[in-house]
Amino acid sequence: MFRAIAVLFLTFPLSALALVPPDYQEPPSDFTAEIEAGFQLNTGNTESSSFNGRTKLVYDTEKTKQEGTVKAYFAADDEKTTSEKYDVQLQSSYKLSGGFDGYVFGRGDFTLDRYGSYTQISTVSTGYGFDAISDHSTKLSLEVGPGYRYNMPIETEAEPDPQANRDVILRTAVKFEQKLQEYTSLNADLTAEAGEDNSTLTLDMSYKNTLFQDWAFKIGVNIKYTDVVPEGTKQTDTITTFNLLYTFQ
Repeated sequence: MFRAIAVLFLTFPLSALALVPPDYQEPPSDFTAEIEAGFQLNTGNTESSSFNGRTKLVYDTEKTKQEGTVKAYFAADDEKTTSEKYDVQLQSSYKLSGGFDGYVFGRGDFTLDRYGSYTQISTVSTGYGFDAISDHSTKLSLEVGPGYRYNMPIETEAEPDPQANRDVILRTAVKFEQKLQEYTSLNADLTAEAGEDNSTLTLDMSYKNTLFQDWAFKIGVNIKYTDVVPEGTKQTDTITTFNLLYTFQ
């Protein structure tokens, strides 16, 4: 009896290995996710250093692409909280057929910033985008379309009870990704929102270096310029982050 069990135990693993080729790899998945956290430096309307976190989810199929990003920033000095900001970005794209890499999209950007020049920012937009370059090492996408933006200014001594600003905008975006080497890459997103009452320009850059397997070290810089800001606040906000990033798919 013992000899029969031993023969079955030894035979089964060998049979299972015979069914799986030595160079077998899991098929590519339509779903990818990035989770990162780390250290940040703030300049502009806030001067402090602390921690931040970011999660990005992407579901990319043959016909559609769904993207969602959540960012959280929190900073405090020896006395009090100096920065508390939350960003949510959602985009749904439908890929057009006809032999070109074009797509139409709907997008929403939402920000709660306790110490920013605007404490609440909500932007919804739609439009057309296309992949100008898309190969193994370089990707370049361009987007343009109309939108609507809601801004709530921060309370100041000059304006203790501010009124929200509502503006129709034209949003344009350039998304660039360059693979420098096998384990390093550079990303840069430039977004402009032009409105009758106010305009913004945002540059989001990052450098990623893979450490091992799915872990990477990432340096990021986010610079946002706002043309019209409440009195006593600055037009330019800069956030620099140093994060450890994990990617799974």
